[in-house]
Amino acid sequence: MITEKDFYDRNILDFESYEEYLDQQVTGEDLFFLEDQDAARRIVELGYKGKDLLSREEFEAARQLALAGPLKRRESAEIICSAGRTFEDDSLLAALAKREELVRTGKLATIIFIRDYVRGQEVSAYIDYGHRLQSENFDDYFSGRRRLLPKRSDLSYYNWKTHSLFYNNSATFQVLADSENGLLMKHKRDRKTINVDPKVPTPGDNSSRTELKKCTEYVQVTLYDHVTRRKN
Repeated sequence: MITEKDFYDRNILDFESYEEYLDQQVTGEDLFFLEDQDAARRIVELGYKGKDLLSREEFEAARQLALAGPLKRRESAEIICSAGRTFEDDSLLAALAKREELVRTGKLATIIFIRDYVRGQEVSAYIDYGHRLQSENFDDYFSGRRRLLPKRSDLSYYNWKTHSLFYNNSATFQVLADSENGLLMKHKRDRKTINVDPKVPTPGDNSSRTELKKCTEYVQVTLYDHVTRRKN
């Protein structure tokens, strides 16, 4: 069972520069044969060693987010929309309320799968909870003024009547349609993938799947939680 103390950011601040970040994959053997530190780094950066690493731009963006972490945590304490509210134990809102602060502070990434009827048509979507928190006023949802529903702008959207399908990347996730494993959500910071196939035993490293079987608000709701851990 995942507890709050397990929710950590990737510790990108362990590295003072992108070059230092690349050096973690450079071996003594590399330096012996190449006889050049910069050349060894370049080999790593180009992916010839088979490592799935951050690009320079992704590294700098992740580092800026990490540096802003303490400030973001202070700011988020003032905008927790679910604070002080009570919800039915089996409701989607109760599950989202438990995760809101952790997602806002970047300690947790959550994907919400919702299947329901919208204007008489059955639709479903994989929703990046963090993206929705940033782009919408969740006070409207937690107060009951609006229902959280699938949108074409979500990570994945499907209309079961028209068979319309849409994919969209977010700031946190890259959507991958794999011919063997089906739909995968790749976390952009730690590069881990979440397999949203309900038939697989586990969705992936540091990830968990929670089905809200008693939730009567929607046809189907499943939550995928992903933890990014600090480097030991």
